[in-house]
Parts: sequence; C-alpha cells; structure tokens
Amino acid sequence: MHFMMFVATDPEAEPYSADKDNVEEWVEEMDRRGVRLSGERLRPAADATTVRVRNDELLVTDGPFAETKEWIAGYDILECADLEEAIAVAAKHPMARFGRLELRAFWPFGD
Repeated sequence: MHFMMFVATDPEAEPYSADKDNVEEWVEEMDRRGVRLSGERLRPAADATTVRVRNDELLVTDGPFAETKEWIAGYDILECADLEEAIAVAAKHPMARFGRLELRAFWPFGD
C-alpha cells in the first residue's frame, strides 16, 4: 500500500533536539529499506499560494488557505504492507516527537 505522510509542525510538542532528531538518519534507513519512495521539505506556509475559482473567477491569494500555528513542513510517500507498518515507520521519524505526522493511504481513482 502507498501512504502519504504529511510532516507537520506542532507548537505544543517537545522542542527540537539536534542529538535526538536527526531526520537524515531516518531518511537513509527508510531509503535503504525501500519504504520511502519520495519525500521533500516544503517552503514555509507564508510562501504558499492558494488558488480557487468562484463564480468562474480565478482567485489567487498569497499565503496558506487556513491561518494556523501548525503547517505542513514536508511529506514522504511510503510503500508499506499495511497501516500497521506505516505507523511503525512514522513512529521512527524524529518529527513524531517534536512535530506531528499524518498518514493517509492512497485512494486511486476507480476505487
């Protein structure tokens, strides 16, 4: 199964610790295991552009759709046997401690 893992900030979580939170180690392990298919950091929410069409009018707004303290900092596409494995993979990610991770299974068109 393919999962999208959204990597998000969480202002109420424990603080970042350089010695505990080495994301590069997680990336190297998951790449080696073939679990992580792709992943990238994202620019801050302040750099977002929101696109909408209302009454046939294009509306383009600087910034995110919603004003929140949390924001999506990155993503990873995972290939796991099931949700249980995806949870185990996410639990090893440093952002599970000082951020939050949201897992969503892919939902292919036609299903």
